[in-house]
Amino acid sequence: MKGFYFKGMAANIKKDGKKDLGLIFSVRPASAAALFTTNKVVAAPVILGRDRIRSGLCQAVVVNSGNANCFTGEHGLKDAKETAALAAKALQIPETLVHVMSTGVIGAPLPMARFKEAMPELTRRLTDDEEAEKDHLKDFAEAILTTDTCVKMVSKKGSVKSHEYSIVGIAKGSGMIRPDMATMLAFICTDLDISSTLLKFSLKRACDRSFNRISVDGDTSTNDTVLAMANGMSGAAIEDSDDAIEFQNLLDEVMVELSRMIVRDGEGATKLVKLVVNGAFSAEDAYKAAEAISHSNLVKTAIYGEDPNWGRITAAAGRSGAMVDQEKMDLSFGDIFLLKKGVWQGIDAEKKAADVMKKNELEIVLDLNLGNYSDFYIFCDFSENYVKINADYRS
Repeated sequence: MKGFYFKGMAANIKKDGKKDLGLIFSVRPASAAALFTTNKVVAAPVILGRDRIRSGLCQAVVVNSGNANCFTGEHGLKDAKETAALAAKALQIPETLVHVMSTGVIGAPLPMARFKEAMPELTRRLTDDEEAEKDHLKDFAEAILTTDTCVKMVSKKGSVKSHEYSIVGIAKGSGMIRPDMATMLAFICTDLDISSTLLKFSLKRACDRSFNRISVDGDTSTNDTVLAMANGMSGAAIEDSDDAIEFQNLLDEVMVELSRMIVRDGEGATKLVKLVVNGAFSAEDAYKAAEAISHSNLVKTAIYGEDPNWGRITAAAGRSGAMVDQEKMDLSFGDIFLLKKGVWQGIDAEKKAADVMKKNELEIVLDLNLGNYSDFYIFCDFSENYVKINADYRS
């Protein structure tokens, strides 16, 4: 991908000595758009980011893990601004074009002395060597992780008017996942030429069908941010609605793959589930039912135990606020029906459904048979490891 550079390193922000400081740099200012957490408790980088994204431009992003810089007051905001200033000075770009993001433990101030010490190394030796840049991209993806067990990267190529361009997506997230734009950070970089206005529209639309349709534990983080940058250096440019549609489709693919990676890597997760609600009376009802079922701890634990406890699913739909009629519901696990028009299909059907649940990925479909609207959610199961991970998180 042309004109973007990545870096990741250990700056001793984390206790374990792993990589914890990352950089994205565009050779020239890029069109930019971002979406932020809807949590009313927000971190200093979110406050600063909301202000700076108004310009529609970004040239560099500095990301740290291990410390969320949240509940740190005016001092935390000052530290976020100072981090941006340090990077701007080292990269010789305007400070207003630098965004900062943080993820990790809430409450402690940033160890600014370590940022100052690390910044010269973080910002030097940016290279055009393609193989080296692949390593640097992976370094960046590692530097933003917290409880994640793997890096999450997706790369796609597209074309407009025979001009090829690339999109690279990098994300982190494993717990505190219930995006309401969820702890989740995501970065989308493309060398396509696209306005910040259209980029924001495309980003929001893609987010609504990806990061806003996943759940690990039903929590919404204080730091969630999705940032997109487009520097136009490929020579490909959006010129008409057909070009915009092609870009939207590619962006959707990148963000859906990233969102599924987050769910697969959910804290303590062993299974990925796609929950589809069909036949809802309204679009709102379809969403309400899918959301309630996917966030249900009773449903999640049943999935982990490979128990086709369909009563938990129908009960969650019933309390969701959606219009339901229990005598009209159909429910299936894969191609095995447990309910047809509200009638239980028997113990043999449950045994077959239990076999379906042994897979690492499965699809559950609830048909309300009340209308023509559908929606979906991607979620994971709950295991005892989720409790262990979060009980020990600050230890």
